[in-house]
Amino acid sequence: MKIATVGLSVRYPGAHEPALTDVSVEVRAGESVAVVGPNGSGKTTLLRVLVGVLPPTEGRVLIDDGPIVARSRRELARLIGVVPQREDQLFPLKVEEAVLFGRYPHLSALGLPTAADRAAVGAALVRCDVAHLVGRRIATLSGGEWQRVRVARALAQEPRLLVLDEATTNLDIRHEMEVFELVTDLVRTQGIGAVIVTHQVNLAARFADRVIVMDQGQVRGAGAPADVLSEAVLEQVFRWPVAMTQWDGAPQLVPLRQPSANRTANGRITEEKGM
Repeated sequence: MKIATVGLSVRYPGAHEPALTDVSVEVRAGESVAVVGPNGSGKTTLLRVLVGVLPPTEGRVLIDDGPIVARSRRELARLIGVVPQREDQLFPLKVEEAVLFGRYPHLSALGLPTAADRAAVGAALVRCDVAHLVGRRIATLSGGEWQRVRVARALAQEPRLLVLDEATTNLDIRHEMEVFELVTDLVRTQGIGAVIVTHQVNLAARFADRVIVMDQGQVRGAGAPADVLSEAVLEQVFRWPVAMTQWDGAPQLVPLRQPSANRTANGRITEEKGM
């Protein structure tokens, strides 16, 4: 499966500036793509268009070279699993019940789960290491447990593309790493595609096959992390001085103190000694 945008532009009603301008990206099965950039850069808008919930003002979204608008909502739900940025726990569901909601695009007209549906839910629970939580109410889960349950629900759809919008926000280091490692493992072992919107540039560089850097509704760079995550690009996009290093072959960003010192002759920002 491949999903792509071609010349995509989006302008919200009443907005002075477009949310997206001439964005062309693609994601294929078997690869993970991280989308990074500052707040308001258009990351979430891009995801909303990719999954078919927001129509573009201009341009096209294609699934396997066919228009996404030709697909029904039920078809899209079978192809794309979404873990949204925020989600209120409105009902006192147990974990297994919450994950079963992921089977809705596969249910019969009567809406009753079959043995195949139960098997898919069980497999998703095991795959996300939450099978031991099936009897728990979702309101009693930790942040990391709830995030893994949400990923399990998306996996229960048996999608070809998994989309996560800042799914590690407010998680501690352990649970954040668990989500990234889980998604990477799913891409490797199940051959699905993954799109991860994240503010964690360093984790994106370590886990993603490709990175898309966005700013002011435009793509400022797209490609392998080592090719895209440069000091020049990140300083321009985040409007803050940074230094770049490496860890295990991946570029890593170090935010610098806002300097009160002079710039060097070539214009590169340096920090004062002793600060």
